[in-house]
Amino acid sequence: MEAGADIVTGAEGRLLERRSGLWRITTTSGVFESRMIVNCAGLHSDRIVTMAGGNPGCRIVPFRGEYHRLSPEREHLVRHLIYPLPEPGFPFLGVHFTRRTGGGIDAGPNAVLAFAREGYDLATINLLDLSSALTFPGLWYFVAKYPHMVARELGQSFDRRRFVTALQRLVPEVSHQDLVPSGSGVRAQAMDARGELINDFVWSQSPGAVHVINAPSPAATASLVIGGEIATQVQNQLVR
Repeated sequence: MEAGADIVTGAEGRLLERRSGLWRITTTSGVFESRMIVNCAGLHSDRIVTMAGGNPGCRIVPFRGEYHRLSPEREHLVRHLIYPLPEPGFPFLGVHFTRRTGGGIDAGPNAVLAFAREGYDLATINLLDLSSALTFPGLWYFVAKYPHMVARELGQSFDRRRFVTALQRLVPEVSHQDLVPSGSGVRAQAMDARGELINDFVWSQSPGAVHVINAPSPAATASLVIGGEIATQVQNQLVR
Protein backbone atom coordinates (compact mmCIF):
# COMPACT_ATOMS: atom_id res chain seq x y z
CA MET A 1 0.00 0.00 0.00
CA GLU A 2 2.93 2.32 0.66
CA ALA A 3 3.94 1.75 -2.96
CA GLY A 4 0.57 2.99 -4.18
CA ALA A 5 -1.24 -0.34 -4.47
CA ASP A 6 -4.86 -0.90 -3.56
CA ILE A 7 -6.09 -4.04 -1.79
CA VAL A 8 -9.68 -4.97 -2.61
CA THR A 9 -11.13 -7.81 -0.54
CA GLY A 10 -14.20 -9.90 -1.24
CA ALA A 11 -14.00 -9.16 -4.97
CA GLU A 12 -15.13 -12.28 -6.80
CA GLY A 13 -13.81 -12.49 -10.34
CA ARG A 14 -16.61 -12.91 -12.88
CA LEU A 15 -15.02 -12.22 -16.28
CA LEU A 16 -11.55 -11.84 -17.79
CA GLU A 17 -11.13 -10.15 -21.17
CA ARG A 18 -7.87 -9.29 -22.91
CA ARG A 19 -7.95 -6.24 -25.17
CA SER A 20 -5.05 -4.36 -26.75
CA GLY A 21 -2.51 -5.81 -24.34
CA LEU A 22 -4.61 -5.12 -21.24
CA TRP A 23 -6.72 -7.37 -19.06
CA ARG A 24 -10.21 -6.15 -18.23
CA ILE A 25 -11.21 -7.83 -14.99
CA THR A 26 -14.88 -7.74 -14.03
CA THR A 27 -15.49 -8.45 -10.35
CA THR A 28 -18.27 -8.09 -7.82
CA SER A 29 -16.48 -4.95 -6.59
CA GLY A 30 -16.07 -3.24 -9.93
CA VAL A 31 -14.06 -3.42 -13.14
CA PHE A 32 -10.26 -3.20 -13.17
CA GLU A 33 -7.65 -3.06 -15.91
CA SER A 34 -4.08 -4.34 -15.75
CA ARG A 35 -1.18 -5.32 -17.98
CA MET A 36 -0.62 -8.44 -15.87
CA ILE A 37 -2.67 -10.83 -13.81
CA VAL A 38 -1.26 -13.28 -11.27
CA ASN A 39 -3.54 -16.20 -10.50
CA CYS A 40 -3.01 -17.54 -6.98
CA ALA A 41 -6.66 -18.42 -6.48
CA GLY A 42 -6.06 -21.77 -4.76
CA LEU A 43 -9.39 -23.59 -4.74
CA HIS A 44 -10.47 -21.68 -7.86
CA SER A 45 -7.15 -21.56 -9.72
CA ASP A 46 -8.26 -23.91 -12.51
CA ARG A 47 -11.35 -21.81 -13.16
CA ILE A 48 -9.31 -18.63 -13.44
CA VAL A 49 -7.06 -20.30 -16.02
CA THR A 50 -10.14 -21.31 -18.03
CA MET A 51 -11.63 -17.84 -17.63
CA ALA A 52 -8.40 -16.41 -19.06
CA GLY A 53 -8.70 -18.66 -22.11
CA GLY A 54 -6.25 -21.36 -21.05
CA ASN A 55 -6.39 -25.05 -20.22
CA PRO A 56 -5.34 -25.93 -16.65
CA GLY A 57 -4.75 -29.58 -17.55
CA CYS A 58 -6.27 -30.73 -14.25
CA ARG A 59 -9.25 -30.19 -11.99
CA ILE A 60 -9.21 -28.81 -8.46
CA VAL A 61 -11.12 -31.28 -6.29
CA PRO A 62 -11.81 -30.00 -2.75
CA PHE A 63 -11.05 -32.36 0.11
CA ARG A 64 -12.10 -31.28 3.60
CA GLY A 65 -9.87 -32.18 6.53
CA GLU A 66 -11.58 -32.27 9.92
CA TYR A 67 -9.71 -31.73 13.18
CA HIS A 68 -10.23 -32.30 16.88
CA ARG A 69 -8.31 -30.84 19.81
CA LEU A 70 -6.99 -32.75 22.78
CA SER A 71 -8.57 -31.53 26.00
CA PRO A 72 -6.07 -29.46 28.07
CA GLU A 73 -5.83 -32.05 30.86
CA ARG A 74 -4.71 -34.69 28.33
CA GLU A 75 -2.14 -32.65 26.44
CA HIS A 76 0.65 -34.35 28.40
CA LEU A 77 0.07 -37.44 26.24
CA VAL A 78 1.63 -35.69 23.24
CA ARG A 79 4.97 -33.97 23.74
CA HIS A 80 6.07 -33.88 20.10
CA LEU A 81 4.69 -34.14 16.59
CA ILE A 82 3.41 -37.68 16.06
CA TYR A 83 2.87 -38.90 12.50
CA PRO A 84 2.05 -42.35 11.11
CA LEU A 85 4.35 -44.11 8.69
CA PRO A 86 3.23 -43.29 5.14
CA GLU A 87 1.36 -46.04 3.35
CA PRO A 88 2.88 -46.28 -0.15
CA GLY A 89 -0.39 -47.48 -1.64
CA PHE A 90 -2.46 -44.53 -0.43
CA PRO A 91 -2.24 -40.83 -1.31
CA PHE A 92 -3.20 -39.27 2.05
CA LEU A 93 -1.07 -39.30 5.17
CA GLY A 94 -3.74 -40.14 7.72
CA VAL A 95 -4.57 -38.60 11.09
CA HIS A 96 -1.71 -37.33 13.25
CA PHE A 97 -0.98 -35.17 16.30
CA THR A 98 0.39 -31.64 15.98
CA ARG A 99 1.54 -29.43 18.84
CA ARG A 100 0.67 -25.81 18.07
CA THR A 101 3.15 -23.02 18.71
CA GLY A 102 0.44 -21.02 20.49
CA GLY A 103 -0.58 -23.94 22.68
CA GLY A 104 -2.94 -26.84 22.23
CA ILE A 105 -2.71 -30.09 20.28
CA ASP A 106 -4.51 -30.80 17.04
CA ALA A 107 -5.62 -34.33 16.17
CA GLY A 108 -6.42 -35.09 12.54
CA PRO A 109 -7.21 -34.48 9.79
CA ASN A 110 -9.16 -37.00 7.79
CA ALA A 111 -9.81 -36.32 4.08
CA VAL A 112 -13.32 -36.34 2.58
CA LEU A 113 -14.81 -34.77 -0.52
CA ALA A 114 -16.19 -31.34 0.31
CA PHE A 115 -19.59 -30.45 -1.15
CA ALA A 116 -18.30 -26.98 -2.02
CA ARG A 117 -14.88 -25.61 -2.85
CA GLU A 118 -15.22 -23.53 0.30
CA GLY A 119 -17.15 -26.20 2.16
CA TYR A 120 -15.67 -26.12 5.63
CA ASP A 121 -18.56 -28.12 7.10
CA LEU A 122 -21.09 -30.73 5.97
CA ALA A 123 -23.88 -28.18 5.74
CA THR A 124 -22.15 -26.08 3.08
CA ILE A 125 -23.21 -27.24 -0.36
CA ASN A 126 -22.53 -25.52 -3.68
CA LEU A 127 -24.25 -27.27 -6.58
CA LEU A 128 -21.84 -25.87 -9.17
CA ASP A 129 -18.81 -27.04 -7.19
CA LEU A 130 -20.36 -30.42 -6.43
CA SER A 131 -21.30 -30.95 -10.07
CA SER A 132 -17.77 -29.98 -11.12
CA ALA A 133 -16.36 -32.73 -8.91
CA LEU A 134 -18.94 -35.45 -9.57
CA THR A 135 -18.86 -35.03 -13.37
CA PHE A 136 -15.07 -35.18 -13.48
CA PRO A 137 -13.97 -38.66 -14.65
CA GLY A 138 -10.77 -38.39 -12.64
CA LEU A 139 -12.70 -38.46 -9.35
CA TRP A 140 -14.35 -41.77 -10.23
CA TYR A 141 -11.03 -43.27 -11.32
CA PHE A 142 -9.67 -42.17 -7.94
CA VAL A 143 -12.55 -43.78 -6.03
CA ALA A 144 -12.16 -47.01 -8.02
CA LYS A 145 -8.43 -47.08 -7.34
CA TYR A 146 -8.68 -46.43 -3.57
CA PRO A 147 -12.08 -47.80 -2.46
CA HIS A 148 -10.91 -48.92 0.99
CA MET A 149 -9.25 -45.60 1.74
CA VAL A 150 -12.33 -43.66 0.60
CA ALA A 151 -14.55 -45.81 2.84
CA ARG A 152 -12.15 -45.38 5.76
CA GLU A 153 -12.02 -41.60 5.47
CA LEU A 154 -15.79 -41.30 5.15
CA GLY A 155 -16.22 -43.57 8.15
CA GLN A 156 -13.92 -41.40 10.25
CA SER A 157 -15.95 -38.34 9.26
CA PHE A 158 -19.37 -39.74 10.15
CA ASP A 159 -18.38 -42.02 13.04
CA ARG A 160 -16.26 -40.43 15.74
CA ARG A 161 -15.36 -43.84 17.16
CA ARG A 162 -13.50 -44.70 13.97
CA PHE A 163 -11.66 -41.39 14.17
CA VAL A 164 -10.60 -42.21 17.74
CA THR A 165 -9.53 -45.72 16.73
CA ALA A 166 -7.22 -44.26 14.09
CA LEU A 167 -5.68 -41.91 16.68
CA GLN A 168 -5.21 -44.77 19.15
CA ARG A 169 -2.83 -46.45 16.72
CA LEU A 170 -0.48 -43.56 17.52
CA VAL A 171 -1.38 -42.87 21.17
CA PRO A 172 -3.32 -45.80 22.69
CA GLU A 173 -4.27 -43.82 25.80
CA VAL A 174 -6.42 -41.33 23.86
CA SER A 175 -10.15 -41.83 24.37
CA HIS A 176 -13.38 -40.42 23.00
CA GLN A 177 -13.72 -38.13 26.03
CA ASP A 178 -10.32 -36.55 25.38
CA LEU A 179 -11.31 -34.96 22.07
CA VAL A 180 -13.01 -31.63 21.43
CA PRO A 181 -14.30 -30.85 17.91
CA SER A 182 -12.15 -28.20 16.29
CA GLY A 183 -11.94 -26.52 12.91
CA SER A 184 -11.46 -27.84 9.42
CA GLY A 185 -9.60 -26.93 6.28
CA VAL A 186 -10.21 -27.52 2.58
CA ARG A 187 -7.34 -28.85 0.52
CA ALA A 188 -7.21 -27.56 -3.05
CA GLN A 189 -6.18 -30.88 -4.55
CA ALA A 190 -5.22 -30.91 -8.22
CA MET A 191 -6.24 -34.15 -9.92
CA ASP A 192 -5.65 -35.29 -13.48
CA ALA A 193 -8.16 -37.01 -15.75
CA ARG A 194 -6.83 -40.46 -14.74
CA GLY A 195 -7.56 -39.86 -11.07
CA GLU A 196 -3.95 -39.27 -10.06
CA LEU A 197 -3.31 -36.64 -7.41
CA ILE A 198 -0.81 -34.03 -8.59
CA ASN A 199 1.61 -33.54 -5.71
CA ASP A 200 3.99 -31.16 -7.43
CA PHE A 201 3.88 -27.51 -8.39
CA VAL A 202 1.93 -26.68 -11.55
CA TRP A 203 2.51 -23.28 -13.15
CA SER A 204 1.58 -21.88 -16.52
CA GLN A 205 2.07 -18.63 -18.38
CA SER A 206 0.25 -16.88 -21.17
CA PRO A 207 0.65 -13.33 -22.49
CA GLY A 208 0.05 -11.01 -19.55
CA ALA A 209 -0.68 -13.81 -17.08
CA VAL A 210 1.08 -16.06 -14.57
CA HIS A 211 -0.97 -18.91 -13.15
CA VAL A 212 -0.07 -20.86 -9.99
CA ILE A 213 -2.45 -23.75 -10.58
CA ASN A 214 -1.19 -26.10 -7.88
CA ALA A 215 1.03 -25.31 -4.90
CA PRO A 216 0.94 -28.27 -2.50
CA SER A 217 3.03 -28.83 0.60
CA PRO A 218 5.72 -27.55 1.17
CA ALA A 219 4.32 -24.37 -0.41
CA ALA A 220 4.04 -22.58 2.94
CA THR A 221 7.65 -23.38 3.80
CA ALA A 222 8.76 -22.26 0.34
CA SER A 223 6.43 -19.25 0.13
CA LEU A 224 9.17 -16.62 -0.08
CA VAL A 225 10.91 -18.49 -2.90
CA ILE A 226 7.58 -18.96 -4.69
CA GLY A 227 6.85 -15.25 -4.35
CA GLY A 228 10.25 -14.45 -5.80
CA GLU A 229 9.64 -16.77 -8.76
CA ILE A 230 6.25 -15.15 -9.43
CA ALA A 231 7.87 -11.70 -9.38
CA THR A 232 10.59 -12.88 -11.77
CA GLN A 233 8.06 -14.28 -14.23
CA VAL A 234 6.01 -11.07 -14.11
CA GLN A 235 9.09 -8.90 -14.63
CA ASN A 236 10.23 -11.03 -17.57
CA GLN A 237 6.90 -10.48 -19.29
CA LEU A 238 6.77 -6.76 -18.56
CA VAL A 239 10.19 -6.05 -20.09
CA ARG A 240 9.39 -7.82 -23.37
